[in-house]
Amino acid sequence: QQESGQMRGFQLWVNLPAKKKMQPADYQDVRPEEVPLINLSTGGTVKVISGTAYIDSNIVKGPIQSISTEALILDIRIPAGGQFTHPLNATYNAFIYPYEGELIIGTGGNKRTLDPQAAGILSLGESIDINAGAQEVAFLLLAARPLKEPIVQYGPFVMNTLAEIEQAISDYNSGQLC
Repeated sequence: QQESGQMRGFQLWVNLPAKKKMQPADYQDVRPEEVPLINLSTGGTVKVISGTAYIDSNIVKGPIQSISTEALILDIRIPAGGQFTHPLNATYNAFIYPYEGELIIGTGGNKRTLDPQAAGILSLGESIDINAGAQEVAFLLLAARPLKEPIVQYGPFVMNTLAEIEQAISDYNSGQLC
């Protein structure tokens, strides 16, 4: 229970493959002490929430490993002027979300600045390079295997066809989907 200071939370929903969409809902409560907190050799920290991270020649697994899309979710904090590099699977989709401070994506002549609370979709290669500007930056880095399936979304429902959306709404309204 929060007693003082600022509290921040993120709620992330993972889209499932069509064959798994109607399985019972799954929720995993992860306690803070279960999330590995890695100190970077260049300064800063990384919390490995989901998937496997490769940090300073170490392999670090997060507490969430069973997501069908093989999601990588990292919460990273780097000091002013600091940098963070991480390999990414070039076939995955990825985005970055700075929630404190401005960050710079890329190196050399291929740099892009991303303001706080502005999500950036990443063009992937073999790794991603992130630099902090004049202030400390904190951000989420998320990557996952793409499903390559059609997406139809209405409110909180995400399915693959309009008929499936209509069925989900009907199930919800009749109390079958809680």
